[in-house]
Amino acid sequence: MASPGRGPVALVGGEEFLAGNEPQDERLVLAASRLGEDRPAFVIATAAVRQDPDRAVATARRWFAALGLDIEELPLRTRTQAGSSSVAAAAASGRFFYLCGGDPGICVRTLSGTAAWDAVLGAWRRGAPLAGSSAGAMALGAWTLIRARMPGDARREARDALGVVPRVAVIPHYAGFGHGWVPSARSTAPSATLVGIDERTGALWEDGEWCVHGRGGVTLISGGRERSFAAGQVIRGLPAPRR
Repeated sequence: MASPGRGPVALVGGEEFLAGNEPQDERLVLAASRLGEDRPAFVIATAAVRQDPDRAVATARRWFAALGLDIEELPLRTRTQAGSSSVAAAAASGRFFYLCGGDPGICVRTLSGTAAWDAVLGAWRRGAPLAGSSAGAMALGAWTLIRARMPGDARREARDALGVVPRVAVIPHYAGFGHGWVPSARSTAPSATLVGIDERTGALWEDGEWCVHGRGGVTLISGGRERSFAAGQVIRGLPAPRR
C-alpha cells in the first residue's frame, strides 16, 4: 500500500520487464490501481534513446499488460519534449511512472529542471508509484555514475542526478559488472551511500520503509561499512525519498 502522499519508489538493478521482476512490479501495479483506472500509466524511455527506445517501450507494454496494467510512453526522448507544456500536462495526470535502463548520463541531462519532470514529481507526491531500472534507477539518486573515459572502462565519475533518493548513488547489475564500479564510485563520491542492486531485484520504498524484492540482494556501502540484504528484508540505512 502506498504511504499517504508520496507514492512508492522502486530502484531496480537492471534486466527490467523480464521474469523475476514480478515481486516489485506487482506492488507498483497495485499502487497504481488504487489511483483509478481513468488515469494513464507511463514508461519513460529517456535513458534508452541512444539504443532502441521503441523496443524498450514495446517490451515494457507487454510486460505490464501481463501484470494487468496498460501503459504508454511519456515522450521524454529530448529536452525539448521535456520542456513541453502538453507533455507536462500529460505527466501531471499520470498514476504510474517507470524509467527504463540505458545511458545513465543522458537521462539526467534530458530531464533535470524541466516542466515534465516537475510534473512527474508532482504526480508522485500525490501517490503515483515511481520506478527506475539500471540507468533509470541511477538517475533517481543524488548522484549518477557515468563512464570515466571509453566504452568498457569500469571507472565511473559521479555527476549530480535527479535527487529523489538523497545522499545515494545507485550501482545496478551489482552481482555482475556493477561491483567493479565500487572503487571509483567511492573515490568520486566519497560522501555517498552506494546502493548496489542485483539484476531483477528491487529496493522498494512503501509504507515508510525500504524492502528487498526479487531474485537477488541489495548492498549498502557507506563509511567503510558494507551491509547486504536479501529478498524480504527491510533495508536499514537507505534514506527515504525526499523531493
